[in-house]
Amino acid sequence: MEFEYSDRCKDLQGKLLKFMDEHIYPNEKRYKEEIQRNGEEKGNRWLPTTVIEELKPKARALGLWNLFLPKSPRAPEGLSNLDYAPLCEIMGRVGWAPEVFNCSAPDTGNMETIERYGNEEHKKQWLEPLLRGEIRSAFAMTEPAVASSDATNIATRIERDGDEYVINGHKWWISGAGDPRCKIFILMGKTDPNAARHSQQSMILVPVDAKGVTIKRPLPVFGYDDAPHGHCEITYENVRVPASSILLGEGRGFEIAQGRLGPGRIHHCMRAIGVAERALELMCKRLNERVAFGRKISEQSIWRERIAESRIQIDTTRLLTLKAAYMMDTVGNKHAKAEIAMIKVLAPNVAQQVLDWSIQAHGAAGVSDEFPLAYMWAGNRTLRIADGPDEVHRNAIAKLELAKHMSLPGEELDLPVTRS
Repeated sequence: MEFEYSDRCKDLQGKLLKFMDEHIYPNEKRYKEEIQRNGEEKGNRWLPTTVIEELKPKARALGLWNLFLPKSPRAPEGLSNLDYAPLCEIMGRVGWAPEVFNCSAPDTGNMETIERYGNEEHKKQWLEPLLRGEIRSAFAMTEPAVASSDATNIATRIERDGDEYVINGHKWWISGAGDPRCKIFILMGKTDPNAARHSQQSMILVPVDAKGVTIKRPLPVFGYDDAPHGHCEITYENVRVPASSILLGEGRGFEIAQGRLGPGRIHHCMRAIGVAERALELMCKRLNERVAFGRKISEQSIWRERIAESRIQIDTTRLLTLKAAYMMDTVGNKHAKAEIAMIKVLAPNVAQQVLDWSIQAHGAAGVSDEFPLAYMWAGNRTLRIADGPDEVHRNAIAKLELAKHMSLPGEELDLPVTRS
């Protein structure tokens, strides 16, 4: 198993690091101020920022564009999962940076879904403008009335009526729906409640401006509304879309979900490693700058222990993530499901621990907006819930592990010899 990056990946890695130093980190303050100014002067925090729109052409000119999508004729820039991993990690160091490179969630997962499961009409109408960065999208799955960690609970109805489907339901925590550039939902709902458990759900394309779609409110995360992106509560009341809007066909929702969520989960993990790396960097700088009880804080044993543990955990997580990426490229998402589940548990938890230590190292400043740590902490904490909570992934990992040690009919388990 080799984790050697290609020459193209190494070249893009150098370009991306330089771009981050020249254009992303220096504009972090401007990004925040622009959103605040939009609210104060224009009365609307939910406006696209000019800083991102100014940086997109620069990124595209350098070939730092649509790097997430492998094997697509519409995105020849796309890399393998293994080559994309170190680049996604770098982008993840700043929450809004991936959008500059057209590599931000949920658009990446939605573009991959339409590329893999949409027809030519879907691709022309929705995928191509998404790949050009002209519009944005959202994935409408989670519902307030059910435990959405079990997607068979999803209750939104998608009912056939002649040449149309009629949609009725209530969704929330729909990331990206607050952005005025969001033009399309990929919605998961129930087409046949009497079918087999995993054949009841379907996925369908729903335009944001369809009659009956109501974006009720943004839902803040630990007080952050994430404008202009947002995580919204939405109702669908007798929303009609053409029957051709269904993806693959009725009852194929779980099949599509497995194809969509594999890449999405590993992208989250790659970005989480970037978050952890930046948190460790900020922690070390702070500890080297501050003196307490007559010596630098970085010289105190407790902090050296935490720095060492952070490095060990980050590098461990990266290696497991690279293994998952390698397997996705070589044997496919299905055979990498254990590794994907493991990193989905490991990466957010490691990042959360490193962030917590970094916040502690910064003292009161760590929980303020003087540093990006509090915002990074809030965003990273959601990853232990988004795309499947830790508990679901741990359960899946345990089932796969137990299956390795089950005896087949007619075989005996090789049990250890014991003495009474």
